[in-house]
Amino acid sequence: MRKPRKGQQAAELKHAKFRQLQEKIGIQFSDEALLIKAFTHSSYVNEHRKKPHEDNERLEFLGDAVLELTVSHYLYEKYPMMSEGELTKLRAAIVCEPSLVVFANELNFGEVVLLGKGEELTGGRRRPALLADAFEAFIGALYLDRGMETTKSFLEQIVFPKVDKGAFSHVMDFKSQLQECVQRDGSGSIEYRILKEHGPAHNRSFEAQVVLNGQVLGEGVGRSKKEAEQHAAQMALGKLNEL
Repeated sequence: MRKPRKGQQAAELKHAKFRQLQEKIGIQFSDEALLIKAFTHSSYVNEHRKKPHEDNERLEFLGDAVLELTVSHYLYEKYPMMSEGELTKLRAAIVCEPSLVVFANELNFGEVVLLGKGEELTGGRRRPALLADAFEAFIGALYLDRGMETTKSFLEQIVFPKVDKGAFSHVMDFKSQLQECVQRDGSGSIEYRILKEHGPAHNRSFEAQVVLNGQVLGEGVGRSKKEAEQHAAQMALGKLNEL
């Protein structure tokens, strides 16, 4: 039996990696070539000129726009009390390079990116800009192949839960939102209380609660009193939005 040629082995290995990726994320692409293109770096294209390839830069351009739209829609619906300026700041924190790198690393995108030998040897698989670009390109490919609803479902699993858990709360002013909400409804006055302090001075944490007319609306924990109060306000807003 004839052994597969080296080029054929490489191609089979490549396709196997992308099949595994699709199994991992639970999404099957109709056009696997589009998925592969999303992970094709320009350095790989430069080293494989005999068989034409297209790099992921155009998909990255599209994915950036799709991310902006889907994240904007999500934030608009989730935070009805948030101003345009605050929404813009929060969206920027979600779609910035460091955040995209976190999303890409959780999915091990660095393992499947197709790189040229030089880029591989200089640690390209761990390079933040490359990983962020790959994530955007993947979103672009997913949108083209499966449409907006599947793209939104994917982001609901990978990105939006982090927003819900407060991963970007450092750029959000929940206390101002809560104050605005209470003033608009004429509900009364709010008060913040520091309940406990934990740990030594160099590694202290605080527990806070926010109270409206004697009723506890939310509690939060943080590395500073201000952060704990912000988390308490975030919990209170969530409770009020459910009413």
